[in-house]
Amino acid sequence: MNCELDHIVLAVRDMEAMLRFYLETVGLAPHRLDQYREGAALFPCARISASALIDLLPRPLWDQGDAVATTFPNLNHFCIAVERSDWAALVARLERDGVAIEAGPMTLSGARGDGTSLYVRDPDGNRLELRYYD
Repeated sequence: MNCELDHIVLAVRDMEAMLRFYLETVGLAPHRLDQYREGAALFPCARISASALIDLLPRPLWDQGDAVATTFPNLNHFCIAVERSDWAALVARLERDGVAIEAGPMTLSGARGDGTSLYVRDPDGNRLELRYYD
C-alpha cells in the first residue's frame, strides 16, 4: 500500500497568531485564506505540499462545551520536511519571531531515513518537528 499525509486538523484558539506562525514564520502557503476571510470557507489552511494541508479549525467549530475537546492532548507532534536549501532561512525566521527551539538540531529517523530535526511549539502549543534530509 502506498499512502501519504493528506492533512492534519488543529483546533485553533487565536487564528491570526496561528496564520502568522504557519504562513510567515514557518513559510507555508495559504490555502482558502481569502475565502475564509470573506466568510465563504469555514476555515483556512496552510499548505505543506501539493498533497498535504494543515486545516486550522476556529473555536466555534471545535469547542462545543466539551471539556475533553479543549483539554485532552491527542497529538504528540507532527513533522514538516523542508529542503536543505531552505533550512537556514527557516531557522532565521524562528529566531526573528522569538520561537523557542525546544530540542535540536539533531539527527533523527523519519519517513525518508535520517534527517536533521528541531522541535518548536506553535502559538496554541502544538509540537512541530521541522526537518531536512541531505
